[in-house]
Amino acid sequence: MAVQGQWLATRLRRHIAELIRLAAPVVVTRAGILTMATADAAMLGRSTVEQVAFHGLAIAPFIVITVTGIGLLFGTVVLTSHAVGREQFTECGPIWRRSLPYAAALGLGAAVVCQFGTPFFLWTAQPPDIAAGAGKVVSILGWGAPGTLLFYTTAYFLEGLRRPLPAMVVMIVANLLNILFNWMFIFGNAGFPALGAEGAAIATTLVRSAMAVFLIAYVWFMVDRDRYAVRYALGRGWWRAGAEHRRVGYAAGTSYGIESIAFGTISFFAGILGAMALAAYTMQHIVFALIFMIALGIASATSVRVGIAHGREDMPDRALAGWTGLGLVVLALGSCGIALLLWSAPIAGLLTTDPALVAATAPLIVLSAYALIADGGQVVMASALRGAGETWVPTAMHIVSYFGVMIPGCWILAFPMGYGAAGLVGGIVLASIVSVTLVSFRFWMISRR
Repeated sequence: MAVQGQWLATRLRRHIAELIRLAAPVVVTRAGILTMATADAAMLGRSTVEQVAFHGLAIAPFIVITVTGIGLLFGTVVLTSHAVGREQFTECGPIWRRSLPYAAALGLGAAVVCQFGTPFFLWTAQPPDIAAGAGKVVSILGWGAPGTLLFYTTAYFLEGLRRPLPAMVVMIVANLLNILFNWMFIFGNAGFPALGAEGAAIATTLVRSAMAVFLIAYVWFMVDRDRYAVRYALGRGWWRAGAEHRRVGYAAGTSYGIESIAFGTISFFAGILGAMALAAYTMQHIVFALIFMIALGIASATSVRVGIAHGREDMPDRALAGWTGLGLVVLALGSCGIALLLWSAPIAGLLTTDPALVAATAPLIVLSAYALIADGGQVVMASALRGAGETWVPTAMHIVSYFGVMIPGCWILAFPMGYGAAGLVGGIVLASIVSVTLVSFRFWMISRR
């Protein structure tokens, strides 16, 4: 018993230290995309409510498309961490190389789909003026999808190698450039015309393309590239060799897509409620999503820790890694939730100077605090399941939680029951509780074997 207790204490300390070491830079990397959106919304909030609404509606389908693509590439981090756990390091580079053309193809497909934004928004019953403005914005954002996906598959590769810092550095620089470009294109400085939400889309598209170039260059020229066979030449059978890679990604991509489609649908519900409700929901969602990036960072680190233990077939350590990730996310997001409860109005005031919009946003921020722990917990436990080799089970649970609970729940609370935008956030709280319960129970079940 003493030996078992010593093992538990030693491994728990190791997992906590490794999770924090891996998660901290990943949090910055994941949050970086959202901080770009936050900077866009905050700077647009200095113009008009309509420009915020255009941007808020446009990013809803764009996020669905790109997040689905990011999920389809999730096999990069899972298979890389498994190879590291087996100490088969020369398998890592080929995994990354096969992911690059796949990511580029997914990104180009996303760019084409984004060109049909206006008719899509009209089909979803958005007001014509909002649909037209948001359609122009999403068409510009679409051309940043290839760079976004190439960046993320490369970041996944580095995370699988337990080397997340380079992606973090690239993301920090990218955010600084995005603010500069927003200043130029949104407000018409340095000789450029004032383009509002379209200017914000141009800025982020340029920045995301540059991010991919710099991170790929880092991997190509890193000192130990030969150890990982980074410059592995793709042969004719590269697509067939990546079947397992894609198999993991299909489940993750479907799961990510389901969740993002569900949240995108809620944005459309907010658009039906009007420009003010849409702008308030957008502001709340940016705050919520920005904090949620902490959970995504912990989730990625948990997947790596679980994947390494799975690769060496150490099942007790695999279980401990997953539960440690859940405990860490509860502690981190619980603290953030308390801050949202205490300072909702000042936080809303950071994003806009419009008093009416602050008043509409603050109550939604309070409600979102109750969803943080549950939604963060479900993404960590779903990632733990994937690191343990599970594929479609967490996806099925997401279908139940988000399509079966969240979408109808949000509609009923917002429209028949008359709670408006507050009802939309209430539906998110309900679905998050269902989701974390399901995936945690599944992880407990496989950990008992």
